[in-house]
Amino acid sequence: MKPAIALLLLSLAAASAADWKPSEGPLTTPWTAQVTAERPLPEYPRPQMARKEWTNLNGLWDYAIRPQTEAAPAKYDGQILVPFAVESALSGVKQPLTPEQRLWYRRTFTAPNLKGKRLLLHFGAVDWRAEVWVNGKALGKHEGGYDPFSFDVTAALRPQGPNELVVAVWDPTDAGPQPRGKQVLNPNGIWYTAVSGIWQTVWLEPVPEAHISELLLTPDLDARQLRLTVRADAAADFTATVRLAGKAVGRATGKANEPVTIALSELKPWSPDSPTLYDVEISLRGGDRVASYFGMRKIEVRKDAAGFNRLFLNGKALFQIGPLDQGWWPDGLYTAPTDEALRSDIDTLKKLGFNMSRKHVKVEPARYYYWCDKLGFMVWQDLPSAMPKGHASVKRNGGADVEFTAPEDAIFRHELEALVHNLANAPSVVAWVPFNEGWGQHETNAILKWVKSLDPTRLVNAPSGWEDRGFGDMKDMHQYPGPAMYPVMPDRASVLGEFGGLGLPLEGHLWWNKRNWGYQSFEDRAKLQGRYQELMEKLETLAKEGLAAAIYTQTSDVEGEVNGLLTYDRKVVKYDAAKLAEWHKRVIAAGSPAK
Repeated sequence: MKPAIALLLLSLAAASAADWKPSEGPLTTPWTAQVTAERPLPEYPRPQMARKEWTNLNGLWDYAIRPQTEAAPAKYDGQILVPFAVESALSGVKQPLTPEQRLWYRRTFTAPNLKGKRLLLHFGAVDWRAEVWVNGKALGKHEGGYDPFSFDVTAALRPQGPNELVVAVWDPTDAGPQPRGKQVLNPNGIWYTAVSGIWQTVWLEPVPEAHISELLLTPDLDARQLRLTVRADAAADFTATVRLAGKAVGRATGKANEPVTIALSELKPWSPDSPTLYDVEISLRGGDRVASYFGMRKIEVRKDAAGFNRLFLNGKALFQIGPLDQGWWPDGLYTAPTDEALRSDIDTLKKLGFNMSRKHVKVEPARYYYWCDKLGFMVWQDLPSAMPKGHASVKRNGGADVEFTAPEDAIFRHELEALVHNLANAPSVVAWVPFNEGWGQHETNAILKWVKSLDPTRLVNAPSGWEDRGFGDMKDMHQYPGPAMYPVMPDRASVLGEFGGLGLPLEGHLWWNKRNWGYQSFEDRAKLQGRYQELMEKLETLAKEGLAAAIYTQTSDVEGEVNGLLTYDRKVVKYDAAKLAEWHKRVIAAGSPAK
């Protein structure tokens, strides 16, 4: 490309970015105004396998919405801010996508001087089916709304000048069989605005011919060691060095794709009160080098001295209490406006005295789990529920499992396996929740046992609420407003997977003017807080009687739901933080006997 043309294109791009503004929405957050077209979400998106060299492709892309059967458009409709879903205000589009349509993206990029290296194109997440081309060459297709994927674009690059990147997305939302959580085409009640297209960071990364594709980091607290597998296309040698607060505490050499163990000379377990993380650097022969981290922790169900099955973290009983966490934002929907915003919910919940959350039928970007790891906040991770069209949910009190077709079950298992695989290294994730209530509950025990075989180091919750089939580390009750519990059992822990739902609508912080609701509604904050205190006093008694964990609904208001601890815009905490922290401390103490 000639210098004059390059400068012209740069100036046009800068002018376009300067002109961009988000679409108007009912609510903004304290971070909405910080989002710019030049640098949306600039942070490196994959903290547990980081390289120094990379290029962020977030920013303004061309977009077009066309009938699903049409080919790539000759002309685009305008610009969209990646990585915000097309339905969100922060995308600058705020337009729904129907199952009969496809969403097209286009942008150009300049490849770095590779000097014999390969160039990888990474997508954090695209909902749901993505097809990708570079310079007209098809790179491949990916299905799955919540898991990262990559393509090697080296062979498609032009020797000089800009490269064209095109992405086409089809998303059937609730008209399809795929896991989708609470997304629907017609939002109402507990169902929210659909999220389509690119909703996590897109980036480029040059790597050597022989390069690391992923890491598997498994802590073994009892043996005081880390089990490490470095995966790569070639069976190259590698060296791994572990540091704690900058001091080398472990080292190992090995071959890619073969497990090694690294003995640790200093052992400091990870917990919510002491979220110690070890740094690890892996160097692969051939020049590839990545930085990562891990936490040493162990989660299990064991009996306390009174014979109650409790959740033990690092050999000590710890009552787990936290909110149901939907992870939705009024400006970005699935995508927090900034990294600071993503962290803010965790900071607030810790100030309120919680030690965990149940990530409810949504999977977050990798940086969310990084902040949970770093700040010390446990996570029960749901699979975003799937209920293929034409199926009813499992009926309560004796309902039979839903019967999925073979293709429906294959999609479900593919995304569930990807979830377990992709979050395997996060010390904050302590439990998997494959089913919420009766939503998509099929082959229940077979799937629960399969998840346990995929990851025996974490707890597997039985269906959270509704129809229990007898398997799982926990038996999980839902009770609104509650609290309540199943009787203690000889072989499983009794947990309360949802309760509370106390609602308070606050004018100026509401998503819509139609019905705003909670499971139990209040008119002022004093009455709301008084009722919350009553719930905590009852919960303290249940904790003493053997309840092992409790999940309060919910972190924030979401669209028409107003039963959040915070308003949907995150501008108001509805409770006195110090009082909640005090009440939660008493509940945790009651359910965490020393012996």
